[in-house]
Amino acid sequence: MDTSRLPLTRDLVLIGGGHTHALVLRKWGMRSLPGARLTIINPGSTAPYSGMLPGFVAGHYARDELDIDLVRLARFAGARVVPGAADHIDTTAQLVHVPGRPPIAYDVASVDVGITSAMPDLRGFAGHGTPAKPLGSFAAQWGTFREGDAPAYVAVIGGGVAGVELILAMAFALRSRGRLAQATLIDSDQALRAIGAKARHRLRRALVEQGVRLEENARIERIEADHILLQDGREILSDFTTGAAGARPYGWLADSGLDLQDGFIRVGETLQSSATNVLAAGDCAHMDFAPRPKAGVYAVRQAPVLYHNLRALLTGDPLRRYKPQKDYLKLISMGAKEALGERFGTTLAGPLMWSWKDRIDQAFMEKFRDFPAMDPPGLPAEHTLGMEEALGDKPMCGGCGAKVGRDALLGTLAGFSHADREDITPLPGDDAALLTTGSTRQVISTDHLRSFCNDPVMMARIAAVHALGDIWAMGAEPQAATANLILPRMSPELQSRTLQEIMGAASDVMQQAGAAIIGGHTSLGDELTIGFTVTGLCPRPAITLAGTRPGDALILTKPIGSGVLMAAEMAGQSKGEWVAAALAQMSQPQATAARILQDAHAMTDVTGFGLLGHLLGICEASGTGAELHTSKIPLMQGAAELAGRGIRSSLFPANQAAMPELKTSGWQDLLYDPQTAGGLLAAVAADQADDLLDQLRAAGYPAALVGKATSSPGTITLSA
Repeated sequence: MDTSRLPLTRDLVLIGGGHTHALVLRKWGMRSLPGARLTIINPGSTAPYSGMLPGFVAGHYARDELDIDLVRLARFAGARVVPGAADHIDTTAQLVHVPGRPPIAYDVASVDVGITSAMPDLRGFAGHGTPAKPLGSFAAQWGTFREGDAPAYVAVIGGGVAGVELILAMAFALRSRGRLAQATLIDSDQALRAIGAKARHRLRRALVEQGVRLEENARIERIEADHILLQDGREILSDFTTGAAGARPYGWLADSGLDLQDGFIRVGETLQSSATNVLAAGDCAHMDFAPRPKAGVYAVRQAPVLYHNLRALLTGDPLRRYKPQKDYLKLISMGAKEALGERFGTTLAGPLMWSWKDRIDQAFMEKFRDFPAMDPPGLPAEHTLGMEEALGDKPMCGGCGAKVGRDALLGTLAGFSHADREDITPLPGDDAALLTTGSTRQVISTDHLRSFCNDPVMMARIAAVHALGDIWAMGAEPQAATANLILPRMSPELQSRTLQEIMGAASDVMQQAGAAIIGGHTSLGDELTIGFTVTGLCPRPAITLAGTRPGDALILTKPIGSGVLMAAEMAGQSKGEWVAAALAQMSQPQATAARILQDAHAMTDVTGFGLLGHLLGICEASGTGAELHTSKIPLMQGAAELAGRGIRSSLFPANQAAMPELKTSGWQDLLYDPQTAGGLLAAVAADQADDLLDQLRAAGYPAALVGKATSSPGTITLSA
């Protein structure tokens, strides 16, 4: 049975992209639960793996080797990714709050947000210190600092295992670059007091070998930009000060209503909190039944139990108990490619231990680099002729990539005659219609998108911006909108939740644009589709496709490449950071850009037909040609690399067929790439172009001068 067509009835929300949740997502991709809608909330598109952080700090690993790509992982699991940091969980209303979006409802939730090593009580640390956790921000700041060229002074506050690993790695990295001036480890007590005597002795010797200054029983008065002031009056020089002095919970957990232990969520053997439908794992959880130190090994081994129990709460099956081991192998990096291993009092150190640690770490990360391919359902044994060709060799794209090709659409529309009405102004080629009532000029347009993103809020924002594009392109002021929604089959409760998310997000976009949503229509179908019919008022003559003059400059307000990026994301071949950046650009409104370009001679928004297709529309309507400067065309992050690998949107062949005389290959095929909520393409007077570009860039648009209009009607040429 095709389980993808079964109705959704329950919401499972994972808060945080910690190691346990990453493993749960992978397991979910291997065996999902029909009827469950899975959501992962995380501040970024990646989740760094803590086990390899010292190796990165020392320079043994590249930055991207640390990261679990949550966007790819979520696509494999069929989950939606919500970018942002949760700041409240309401266990009564069963809502998770994330700034900048409607609350996210859950039936079952799990928390794996890790810990922080911020030191709010230490004067000056907030302004001049860098917490070692969360790892993502620390790694980014260290990566920048490490690549400098001046003599470096560094310090780590906290003499536990984590602090020693960090200072050894920092000292090694800077010494290797000939930059180490001083490395200092500071502890308010005795360093390494929580490990065995043999291991402590070996690590203290490593500190000496790496030239690390050890300050024990030292009390800090405050942190300054270039030094640390101790309470006894001494100063320790440090241009990069980090803190690894113990684990601290995130403050928002204190208002969760959950039972806490020193700010950490108390959980029982089933990993359930005091709210039985909220579980917790990893460092943010305190195991009441068997207290353990904060260590990644427990988070990893909690994953099978958490995965089982989350499913069990959604199905009514019995829960399993988690039994943590009493001790575990500690593998501690020592700066160079050496490590110390300790378990049950036995200690070994050297390059062999590093190789062992590296193999363990790489094996863990390998789980998230290549996902098992899921075979698509085969065709029935008996089917009509032409079915293979109609299906194609790739899944149908969402967004504008799912639209009908330019030739098919224009060929059909050409058969319609315009009504003999004086209040309708025919605008061949324009997506919006111009209506006149008395002295009022009004434009109307409709557009809808087949979902390419599992987050209804993000899809609603992009669909609203996309629908408004035709209004902005004609220089009109958005007025009113009606929504047209198709929801996948789901229970009435999930229908209500989803509609609230969609309409909340869409209303925000429309209201910011000056329009009001006044109604709409909803139905259930196989997949999420969001569309809007929008009207706008023209306080001045509408800008159309016609009007371009030879010599006009062509300005594009957004980069291109969304079709290829979304096609690659569907296939699990796009980096999460590329997808996140593309979604952010697609959801950027164009109201300010339209106001800046209000004196354009002609304008359109670049959507399904791609940059070349929409430019051709301007040329045909204006009776001009165009020259595109390919090196000036802004591209979305990762788009050129993906195009170079041969990835194309499913609408690409139809777009390319519309202009067979233009030969492109590699990244230049992006000129045919269908865009969703793409930028405005405007023909402006050449002597105004530079000033307009300055205004657009100051307003936050990555605009570019991409070409010029020519006097050769309908002819488009490409130049460097």
